Parts: sequence; C-alpha cells; structure tokens
Amino acid sequence: MAAKTDSTSNTASVESACACTNCTPTDAFPARPAFPARAIVTAGMPYGNKGLHFGHIGGVFVPADIYARFLRDRIGVNNVLFISGTDCYGSPIDEGYRKLVEAGEFDGSIEDYVLMNHQAQFASLAAYNISLDIYQGSGLEPAKQIHKDMTDEIFDRLHQHGHLRWLSTAQFYDEEVGSFLNGRQVEGKCPWPNCESEQAYADECSLGHSYQPEELIDPISTLSGKPPVMRNAANWYIDLASFKPLLTEHIRQLGDSGTTRKVVTDTMSEFMLAPIIFVRNEHLDDYPAVAGSLPAHTMRPPAGRETSFELEFENLDDRDTARPILDRAAIRYRTGKTLVPFRLTGNIEWGVAAPNLTGNPEESALTVWVWPESLWAPISFTRTYLAGGAPDLVSGSLNPARTSTDGQNWKDYWCDPAARVYQFIGQDNIYFYGVAQTPLFAGYNGFSTEDPSTSYGEIQQTQLVANFHLLYFGRKASSSSALKPPMADELLDFYTSEQLRAHFASLGLSLKQASFRPKPFNPDAGERDPDPVLKDGQVLTNILNRLARSCFYTAQSELAGMMPLGKVSESLLADAAEAIRAYEQAMYSQELHVANSIAAEYCRAANKYWSEHSKATEGNAEARSQLLVDCFYLLRVCLLLMHPIAPEGTRMVYDYLKLDVAETEFFSWKHISEAGVPSGLETFVSTESAAGEAHPLRELPPRTDFFSRHPSQFT
Repeated sequence: MAAKTDSTSNTASVESACACTNCTPTDAFPARPAFPARAIVTAGMPYGNKGLHFGHIGGVFVPADIYARFLRDRIGVNNVLFISGTDCYGSPIDEGYRKLVEAGEFDGSIEDYVLMNHQAQFASLAAYNISLDIYQGSGLEPAKQIHKDMTDEIFDRLHQHGHLRWLSTAQFYDEEVGSFLNGRQVEGKCPWPNCESEQAYADECSLGHSYQPEELIDPISTLSGKPPVMRNAANWYIDLASFKPLLTEHIRQLGDSGTTRKVVTDTMSEFMLAPIIFVRNEHLDDYPAVAGSLPAHTMRPPAGRETSFELEFENLDDRDTARPILDRAAIRYRTGKTLVPFRLTGNIEWGVAAPNLTGNPEESALTVWVWPESLWAPISFTRTYLAGGAPDLVSGSLNPARTSTDGQNWKDYWCDPAARVYQFIGQDNIYFYGVAQTPLFAGYNGFSTEDPSTSYGEIQQTQLVANFHLLYFGRKASSSSALKPPMADELLDFYTSEQLRAHFASLGLSLKQASFRPKPFNPDAGERDPDPVLKDGQVLTNILNRLARSCFYTAQSELAGMMPLGKVSESLLADAAEAIRAYEQAMYSQELHVANSIAAEYCRAANKYWSEHSKATEGNAEARSQLLVDCFYLLRVCLLLMHPIAPEGTRMVYDYLKLDVAETEFFSWKHISEAGVPSGLETFVSTESAAGEAHPLRELPPRTDFFSRHPSQFT
C-alpha cells in the first residue's frame, strides 16, 4: 500500500490496493482511519536522579511502546521513530546529587551521577522490551552538543521574532548561604485548598499543583533549614498571554479532531480564564476595606460550599498589582490558573547554558530552566539519531527492526504536515506540553501575535496522548508513604514483562485514574485473593498459548509437522475483518485499552473455535485439515493484534512458523485488504509450499510455552 497526503486532515490516507487473495473489489466495508506517512512517538522523559518506578513503565513507556509498535506494523518500520531519554538537568538532579555527596554515598561528578541513573533506566526499559530507537540524555554526548545547538537555535529564533521578555521577578534566596534556591531547595505546604501533597516546592507540589513562589506556605530552605527571603532575579520569559488567540483556536481544533483526549482540552482550557484571585471566606469581612484600593475587578461571592470567593481582573498586571495590597492587609489568597509569562532561564548551575542574546552581563551566568529545554529535547534526540549518533550504551538502536535512515532529516518528522508526533505524557504535564509548548513552537516558526493569520508552519504542533495517574493501591504513589511503591525492576521478580504489559494495557488510563494492585506487594492480600495482573496476563499465558500449542502439536502429530494451506472459512474472514477494523479505529484514537480488549476477545473466540471443533473432527482427515487451516488463520490474526502488546511471545510463534519472510513483513499491515481482511499464511510461504498446499513448521518441543508464566507463579 502506498501512502498519499490528505490535505484536509494533514495525515496520510491509504490508496486502494488489496493484498489479500480472499478479498474481492466488490466487498463492502466502512471507512477506515487515515494514518500519517511518518510518525514519531515520544515517552515523557524521566529525571536523571533515580531509576524507573512502576508509574514510569506502566503509565507512559508501555503505552508509548505499544503505540510505536502498532505504527511500525501499520505504516512501515522505517517510517516510525520512537524517541526518549533521560532529563539530565534541573533541580531534582542537582539536589539529589548534593544530598548523596554530603551523605558520603557518592563521590563522582554530577555527570557521573546522571550517567549512573541513565544506565539503570536503560536497563529497566530493555527488561520490559521497550523498543526505543534511541534513549539518549540531554546532558550526555553525543546528544549533549546537539541539544545545546538546538537550545541556541530556539532562543535565537524566539528573540529574532520578538517573543522574549526580560523580566525581573521574585525568587527564593537563602541569606545564610548567600544563594538563590532552585525549585527543590525550598519545601513548604501547598497553597491549593485540600491538597494532600506531602511535599511542596518553590512553585509546584508533588501532585502537580502550580503556584507563584511567594504563595508557598511556610517555606524552608533545604540548604540552611531556615526560611528564605524573596529577592528579584532577571530572566528570559515568553509571554504566553500574547498567544491566547492562537491557543484558543488550537484548543478548538484539538476538540474537533476526535482523537485528542478530553483531559487535554479541558486542562488547557483552564488556563484560558481571566486572571483571578481566590480569597478564603474567612476574609469576607476584611474585603470591603481594601476593595477600593484594588484595580478594577469583579467580586464573586462563594457559591454553595466553596471555601473561597473570587476577584476577577481585566489583565495580569492588574491582578499582580492587587497581590501586595492583599499581602499588606494580611489577607490569605491564591491565584487561579491563567496565562502568565513562562520562564525560560534560571540561575541553577547544572543546566544547559543559555545563549547571551544582547551582550548583557546578567545573561552570562544563566542556564535554561529544565522544563522548556525538555520540550525540545525530543527534537534534539531525533537529530542525534538521524545523524547516526548513539553511545555504546544504546548500541545504535533499541529497535533492531529498523533498517534505514538514509536521506532522512529531522524536519521530515517534525515539520512535514504529512507526518505526526505523538507525545505520551502524564496528566500533570499537560500545561507544559500543551499550554507552553504550543507558543514555543509557533514562536520559533515566526508566528505573529499581531497578525495571527500569518503562517506558522515548520515545526508542527504535536498530538498529546495524556494518561491519568496510575495510582498505587488507590493512592498517588509516594516514596515517603507507609506502603512504598515498587521500582520497575522489582516487579520482574514476580511477573514476566508481557504479563505486566498486558495488564498496563488494560487499565484505561485515557479515561480515568487506575489503581495498580499487584498481589505480591499487597500486605493485606489473602492466599485465595485474585491477582489483577495475572487475570489480564492469562489471555496470553492460557488462552493464546493454548491455541498456538494446539495448532503446532496437532500439525506435528497428525500431519508430520506440516501446516495445511487452503481456503479459510468465509465466516472467519468476516470476523477477522470486523476485529481488525475495530482494533485499527481504537489505535487511531490511542484508546489502547479498547484495542487490548478487542485483541483479548478475539483470542478467546479463536481458542473457543478450536475447542468446539477439535473433538468433532477427530478421525476425519479432510475436516481436520480444514480445522487447522482455519485455526492457523485465527492464530495469524491473534498474533497481528497482540504483536504490539506481547512482542516476545508473538515473535516466538512467528519463528516456529518458519515462514519465508522477515518478521516485519509478517506483521506488516500491507497484507491486510482495504476491507480489513488479513491475508492467509499462504502469502508468506515459498512457491513450493504453496504448490504442495502445505508448509513445514519448525518442530515444537514438548511442553513449550510461547507465552510463559513467571517461575514464581509455579510454586
């Protein structure tokens, strides 16, 4: 199937080209979704201060990997890049390193510390069969220099297009140590009402609530243990409010697309509100005394059980003028979500050096704040990969199936309207990837805030695939809680990676928060209590495994190890087409739990078909041969649907089929007709086998499992 550009949808549609001999041009079928000609999949970057915990794997990397594998099957392995890496800079790394050194637990450089954690992350990803094309580090060569070059390019373009503002704002300062404090060197209480966060930092708590630094309650410096003061510091900002028309239209388009999760548009829309100050109800009697001193505003009394009343201002400057007036009156408040200048630089030493754009001496010591530079890090990693750069740690690629990058440029993926970038992130990060990234990319492209009708092509806006929180026994995972969440590697002491992948795929994080409840880690679990992870994994270890073994062992015992070839029963072709079309639509919408459910149900139905017909056909050679033709076809479709979810087991079945085509060819969707009918196995055998209407299989030893259980589950 060739791909062509659909100018109305900015995706690639598929030309009519039936590759299936079981399909005729007169077959009626519903419209199938159009996929891009090329795609990048990214997974949110973990900080370089620790290894990966279960949330990194189950909430981001497994979903991203499933989608990347599907796209490789769907549009071609050489048209898809799966990109991620370690977030090497920022205060979490700086503070984690400082504490270990002071405790005498680490004696290397901060670069050594980051590399150690990067290597641990890489090993965990490999253990879960995460098929990244590159897993780099923003502070590790060869991506380090490319990332620095990309950073300079971003800043130069934003400055050239007039989108940078040099602003002096209040920052935490520790007078005892004589230093500004980075985000993790300040701890206090989150100012958000009813927040259950156990840790709140300079401008964001551990649950993702953001606020102004001066709103943090009872701040303490982690360096001296004393309350810091506020001092002004100058930095570069991009004025998000000037991009409000662009953001408003972008949110509308996302909502109309039918493929953007509601949590993305809802979260982004929250920041489109007017500047609001929320004042606690205990100050209702104090408000009249200061109301006349405040800039023009609208006061809204509390409704129902609300604990605050609202003061809405016409613009951000008026809101910020009101804040010191309320402070002097000892009135407690918090600011609401709105578009505020997004800080691009800071004074933390461990960061990408910011370019000096104006020759101002104050710029010379600035580094780039970790959040903005992490937004273009996937572009840096793309450029690194396509330039052939990867350290020995990565050995060139985590995805051995890719065969070529000849002539490809990073702009083929990030700038071409026929391509698409799918970014898998957690819901906490929607503000950064949606509200902040959109103006950054548009500003880089030369978007004019004075004339929004001007073109702003070049770097395309990305498809955000945001997952809700993956909870741990019903609560947000926290290393400081009584029930400590497991690291990713710990889970593999009790489960296979494919059991866990199947479970994570079933959780429906696109719709709601889900709780991870692995029985071996549940102190309250009884011996007879079921394990939710094993329940989802049984589709592989019991059902699909049984179907595959039945097909192979029957062929070995009754047909001398030969797989019969022939015409598949018509009803099975129709069922396969229906499942394929539903599965494809679910994947198009990134509803992985729906795709997983369709695949699981198809596997159950296929196994049931074998069970219902195996005894009835005993002793009837012709009927037995037809049953094997049908069931090998059912197995072929099961493998196609489960390949992104369970790549190891499906690959093993492919190996034992002993076909005359490469693995990528076997799983390629180019062998699915436009009606959605997968071709039969005769497509992948030699001319001699096809002529003889039978194909020799690789001998399967007794009691071989394609989808095995973990050794601990046999006790």
